[in-house]
Amino acid sequence: MFESLQLLDGRLLLAIQTLHVAWLDPIVAWFTQLGNAGLLFLGLAALMLLHPATRRSGLLALCALALGFLCTNVVLKHLVARPRPWLSLPLIPLVQELDPNSFPSGHTCAAFAAGVFWSSTLSQRWARVCAVILAVCMGLSRLYVGVHYPCDVLVGAVVGSLSAWVVLTLARRRSTLSQKDQ
Repeated sequence: MFESLQLLDGRLLLAIQTLHVAWLDPIVAWFTQLGNAGLLFLGLAALMLLHPATRRSGLLALCALALGFLCTNVVLKHLVARPRPWLSLPLIPLVQELDPNSFPSGHTCAAFAAGVFWSSTLSQRWARVCAVILAVCMGLSRLYVGVHYPCDVLVGAVVGSLSAWVVLTLARRRSTLSQKDQ
């Protein structure tokens, strides 16, 4: 069963690799590298800290990012130790990855931790929509550049979304308790 899933995962990734467009390659490679170490999402959260109206969303998004990082990069990647796709498939990635572990996608986890959190908390509809679009694009970029299998990205999205949900739930519970104390 597990081998069948890995085979399907590999075939799907190779099919995605046939979709490359020469002019798009450098754009997607640049975008995916913005997610290195969660940089894009940490930067956006840090910018939100500067404005009083978004300060709480920025701070709590940082908490969701930290939780996702711990789950993905500290625990799951080392526990599963799935090798990167280019080590077993005939493909050449568009970007270099130093971490040999593929599962789950840390970039996707960070994108969904922040994106799902912001889509649930920001007041402007355009900002909520952009947060989700950025998260989805980050996950897809990891497949396009050939550094993750589809299951890596899917699980990264789930872990990131769950991290956002946990932080949202705790923040709302704390807010409810604070209101009861007053």
